[in-house]
Amino acid sequence: MKTSATNRLYRLRRITLRLGAGAVIGALLGAVAAQAAQPAAAVADSTVTVSGRGEFKDMRFTVSQTTHLTNQAVSVSWTGGRSTAFAGALFNTDFVQIMQCWGDDDGTVKGNPGPSRTQCQYGASPTTNRGGWPGNAYDDTRSVTYSADPSNYGQDDSYGAGGAFGQGEVPFKSVDGTVVTKNTQNNPLFNYITTNEVDFARTSSDGTGQEFFEVQTANEAPHLGCGVPVTKAGVTTPRSCWLVIVPQGHLDLDGQPYADRTQVNAGSPVSSTNWRNRVAIKLGFNSVASNCALGADERATTGSELAADAMTSWQAALCPTGTVYGYTEMGEPDARARLSRDGETGLAFTTRALGDDPGTTAPDGLTAYAPVALSGAVIGFTIERRAKAGAPEPTQKISGTKVQSISLTPRLVAKLLTESYRGSVWGSVVTRSSGGTSTPEAAKGYQWAVSNPAGLVTDPEFLSLNPEFANLSVAETPATDTDLITTLGHSDTARTVWKWIASDKDARNFLSGVPDQWGMHVNPYFSTSADVNPTGLAFELARDDFPKSDPWCLIPAETGVAGKQCMTDFHPYVDDMHAGALSTRRADTLWKSYWDALAVPPAYKSVGPQIVGSRFVISITDAASAARYSLQSARLRNAAGKFTAPTVTTLTTAAADTAGDTVHPVDPAGAKAKDAYPLAQLVYGAVRPAALTAGARKDYARLLNYAAGSGQTTGSDPGDLPPGYAPLPTALRTQARQAATVIANWKGQSSAGDPTDDPAGGGGGSSGGAGTSAGTGSSGVAGASGVGSTGKSGSPAPSAAASFGGGAAVETTANGITPGDPSSSLRYAIPIGAALGAAAAIGAPFAGGSRIQLPLRLPLPGGRRVTVLPRLTLPRRLRLRP
Repeated sequence: MKTSATNRLYRLRRITLRLGAGAVIGALLGAVAAQAAQPAAAVADSTVTVSGRGEFKDMRFTVSQTTHLTNQAVSVSWTGGRSTAFAGALFNTDFVQIMQCWGDDDGTVKGNPGPSRTQCQYGASPTTNRGGWPGNAYDDTRSVTYSADPSNYGQDDSYGAGGAFGQGEVPFKSVDGTVVTKNTQNNPLFNYITTNEVDFARTSSDGTGQEFFEVQTANEAPHLGCGVPVTKAGVTTPRSCWLVIVPQGHLDLDGQPYADRTQVNAGSPVSSTNWRNRVAIKLGFNSVASNCALGADERATTGSELAADAMTSWQAALCPTGTVYGYTEMGEPDARARLSRDGETGLAFTTRALGDDPGTTAPDGLTAYAPVALSGAVIGFTIERRAKAGAPEPTQKISGTKVQSISLTPRLVAKLLTESYRGSVWGSVVTRSSGGTSTPEAAKGYQWAVSNPAGLVTDPEFLSLNPEFANLSVAETPATDTDLITTLGHSDTARTVWKWIASDKDARNFLSGVPDQWGMHVNPYFSTSADVNPTGLAFELARDDFPKSDPWCLIPAETGVAGKQCMTDFHPYVDDMHAGALSTRRADTLWKSYWDALAVPPAYKSVGPQIVGSRFVISITDAASAARYSLQSARLRNAAGKFTAPTVTTLTTAAADTAGDTVHPVDPAGAKAKDAYPLAQLVYGAVRPAALTAGARKDYARLLNYAAGSGQTTGSDPGDLPPGYAPLPTALRTQARQAATVIANWKGQSSAGDPTDDPAGGGGGSSGGAGTSAGTGSSGVAGASGVGSTGKSGSPAPSAAASFGGGAAVETTANGITPGDPSSSLRYAIPIGAALGAAAAIGAPFAGGSRIQLPLRLPLPGGRRVTVLPRLTLPRRLRLRP
């Protein structure tokens, strides 16, 4: 009996221990899952409103987001101000200046903690080419006057005492201790191109204003260090920073109104007198450090930029599961080709099936496709109203404010992409004056441009849809409304845009050479009619790139040099859609219009962002990047004839018929619901299970299950679905989970040499199931030409040079065309890494190398990272140290 009782007690203890251990393990797993999930409900609204003081006590400043920040744009708006006053073209009184700063409270403003003015990124305005610039060389710099006459704003009590005439500069102190005390306008840490400072933000006649401020992390501004993990009292958190607003007013130093409002009065916002009025708002950042263990083996993912923001967020949440998922951005056609060649490369993000590109076939065996992200291409813009002389009073009152919405048709977008506006082919038409009359004169082959509108804003078609622009003035140059900022290389986004254009009868007719009803003609080099196109070849619409086919080049007469300006100088490419969105937010089209004779070699350079109050930039980007940088998005006409903007509803509606098929790209012509967004795109994760080990298959299945589950929770935390995506409908999530199950449970002979899969062997083309494809079939898009179409974009014979007063027209290349297919710089990450690895492998035997902690990842703007070095062996002198 005693023995039996002892055994029962032993069994009870053993069960209790098991239950306790299970509870502990369950709690730990629950904590991991909770860290990975981070639902959006846990993210509180972080909008902050702060009041002004003194002269600005009636003003209220609101910042739209102050926590969970990365490199993005936030809205800064205000009420209760006075309308901005100008002295000529210069900002004089009652405007707002904004900057980002680091550090602890300096204690200078009671009741509103904030940083020292020495730790603010400000004062990088241009030092040359200031014609038309609205600053007075004090209000946009760190320059102050120590012993100034009280009639001049900007007296300072700390800096400049030893300078000539009492003039000095407020130093800038970097987070690493570096201090710049002189020539701060040309400091080595930030400049006119990279700074996020807002020198001039206008207050409207109703006392309100708004600016979109680019928040920068330590990746973009290392000297501020925002988001870098900092340990205090044993607790590690990302370094917070500050958004500082300095209102410029209408009172002199003695508190009395300026005696003369016609002169420019405002001084530097970091002068002590202005700094007393500053409003500081604390900013909380997501960590810029990787949450993944250094040296951990990676599961590679590559492909669509449409998945980039989502994947960047998911990576951090998935690291605690024990698997590191790398991501390399790559054009979808290239990613499909790579996965088709070598299934061991892992998972590819794509909007189309393998074998869908012309000249390709799907690889043998099973390919599984799981829907992971619903987003789309957008026409993003930054446009400010500049009233024409004589415009109605209501228009005059809102001059300088931002346009919130524009409507575009496929034909209007086609006109921009085909460089058909007169101002796009810069210098091809000049005006001759003789006897009191002006006559346009065109270079040889460009007579078609004479009667075309100078740019989008003067196009009657655009004005019929956006009538407010009839009273607005735009400097129609290559840097404004004559072209779209587009990306390098091949992409499914480009293909979708061209399919949308090709689906519209008006756009097709225009491209074939039929003028619109107002008499505008297509640029012949983009004509789909071989009889119209100077190359003798038809421009193909079934394509996946944005070529610059016109061979026009110019030697500007005013430069006095032989430097050629060609279409890629007038309208430069950007590396990817994220870069295009950032340039649009910064109002920088990258137009290379300034000849730098001191450069090696001498070359045309960009002059930087456009001047406040007359900014006009438009680009093709993705919805996630547009949301990140708070871009306005154009309303586009869909197949139902309705104009829609990209929203969760319109994206979801457009993708309503995509579930159930293996891979079903959203067809702009097929999205006929009235509220469908025509450029919606559905991204799939594609995997070839037979090429992977069992461990790799399970890891990729885990990623896909997360993407279809917690990864569809919209929010700002790592692991959430960022703004710019629509959560996947239930049917698509189910399809993704089914594909993940197929991948994880796949049985067959693995080409990866995995002996644990199926000892009996078996064919690679086993069971299909939802989200899978076997054999050499393709989802197919009728008439698609993809990569092969680039070669048909034209190889025109060199046109004869035309010389006239505006400059000399010259040939671009030996073939007479601008590059139609330049490669993205991101594509070189892998070959560069391979080359470095090979070099290191060769050198290791001679240097006694040993294994270091790799892979090495390169941080990109916006918190993205690409793997540039895999795990390899390096010589001792090349080893990375913590």
